[in-house]
Amino acid sequence: MTDDSRQDARSTVALDLLGDRRRSHRCAEVSAALVDQEVTVVGWVHRRRDHGGVVFTDLRDRTGLVQVVFRPDASTEAHARADALRSEFVILARGVVKRRSEDTINPNLPTGEVEVIASELRILNGAVPPPFAIEDDPGVEESVRLRHRIHDLRRPPLQRNLEMRHRLFQAFRRALSDRDFLEIETPILAKATPEGARDFLVPSRLQAGEFYALPQSPQIMKQLLMVAGFERYFQIARVFRDEDQRADRQFEFTQVDLEMSFVGVEEILEVLEDVICEAAKEGAGIELPRPFPRLGWADCMARYGIDRPDTRIDLELVELTDLFAESGFRAFRGAVDAGGIVKCLPVHDAEGLSRGDVDRLEAFVKKELGARGLAWIRVAADGAWQSPIVKFLSDEERAAIAERTSARPGSLLFFQADRAPRANAILARLRVDLGERLGRTDGRAWDPLFVVDFPVFEREDDGAGALTYMHMPFVAPREEDLPLLETDPERVRGTHYDVVVNGVELGSGSLRNHRVDVQRRLFELLGYDKADMERRFGFLLESLEAGAPPHGGFAFGYDRTVMVFAGVDNLRDVIAFPKTQRGQDLLMDSPSAVDAGQLADLHVQVVDDGEDD
Repeated sequence: MTDDSRQDARSTVALDLLGDRRRSHRCAEVSAALVDQEVTVVGWVHRRRDHGGVVFTDLRDRTGLVQVVFRPDASTEAHARADALRSEFVILARGVVKRRSEDTINPNLPTGEVEVIASELRILNGAVPPPFAIEDDPGVEESVRLRHRIHDLRRPPLQRNLEMRHRLFQAFRRALSDRDFLEIETPILAKATPEGARDFLVPSRLQAGEFYALPQSPQIMKQLLMVAGFERYFQIARVFRDEDQRADRQFEFTQVDLEMSFVGVEEILEVLEDVICEAAKEGAGIELPRPFPRLGWADCMARYGIDRPDTRIDLELVELTDLFAESGFRAFRGAVDAGGIVKCLPVHDAEGLSRGDVDRLEAFVKKELGARGLAWIRVAADGAWQSPIVKFLSDEERAAIAERTSARPGSLLFFQADRAPRANAILARLRVDLGERLGRTDGRAWDPLFVVDFPVFEREDDGAGALTYMHMPFVAPREEDLPLLETDPERVRGTHYDVVVNGVELGSGSLRNHRVDVQRRLFELLGYDKADMERRFGFLLESLEAGAPPHGGFAFGYDRTVMVFAGVDNLRDVIAFPKTQRGQDLLMDSPSAVDAGQLADLHVQVVDDGEDD
């Protein structure tokens, strides 16, 4: 846009602005009930059309569109001013509501039966031409939308999504307040603690060389509130995690965070189900089926390969590891000997998948999911097995595979032999992709469930590395598993639980370690010595010794919850000002450099690493 065109847009602005006029109705409120009444509407010019000297405009505000007509016989002054109107001009129009003729009614527009015959027009502000159409689908790359986010936010889908976001906020607040939760704020400038991702650090001006951390969650602070006796807390909290971006992850995001004292898992799950169902109904008009089914973590991994399954998909994985413990097929036997697993995804009645489709799936899992390959077997119409690996299988192995997978003519079997985390993740992704592509779903619109009984610990590096925590180091083990902390910690089940809707994890929670001896033992198993514990968690351990009640809680990933209920697949469509996958805000051009004086005040020096950005 040139400087001259920008000046042209500004020069059309009238000096009287609103004057004594104010809006009487929102655009979507102009209906047949107002025929022959005078209304005043304001908003943005969505479209302008000139038909034989009569100017038609679609005027847009947050509620929708209404047609405003400028005719010389209604007002010569308003009609003359309408010649200057262009897309996205901000205007006030006053006029009488009239019914449209039968042949001009727009059945696709809620206000399509009527129009406003304008007697007055005030141009409140001009506008440069928008970089793309303000439509449901502007047909431009997301980077263009994010660079011009103000225009993007004017589009109806984003307006609807952010309005739903607001309604859900209010619904969560009411639901929790009605259940005697207190809304309490916790600090943004906090201490670095292990929460599963890198911290964002903030240098201190007053304490040279020391740093605050932006909270990855209010976890420790809300536990301290329980120790302090508040019993029920909630907060709509901003949290920050310096981790790789993707469609369902942002650097900064929002949690609906809660904690309860003197409760067990059952009471918390009951509250969670009540609150999410109430919020979904009130905030999004969605009736979630109840009661929520419960699936154990081990069962989820065995059947679906993932701890957030969409159980509407009628495909399940099958365990075959034991069949290849003594096999002569080196590719599978080698995985088992190395501590891995052999899993199969059977897809029956799969005649619609061609050999080319199978080759494309293999290329996809290698490139996108890090698979070493994708073994497969097709059962032909005559019962013959077709596959490059069939010749390596004994008759006994073929019979056992057929029995366990229920293979029959038309079946297509996909295999992974690898470390359990990778093999499960690959087949879980194939399960969803093929289930959706082949229509293997049960038809339910909503699939809420609880996943429970997660392990407290896991191994790093796909199960081959050091012991670490699966979720966070504050999860209380199940009481009956406490002896295993001394003998077999990898078998210790936690009191952790997730809420999953349609294959998306909406949030996680657990009972916490209110006993200081159990918390110290967990820290020891994670490799912290006594000095590390005191340096990093001394204030928490001291608080637990002050008389901590049994307590537990949960955090809904709020952006992700809105995303699921809005029916979109990207967090950036439910956040007003999101970051790109590289963590950049293209509208405000951040992050950006700061001047040397600011860095000096913070005792920070930027070192050139010699690499190009």
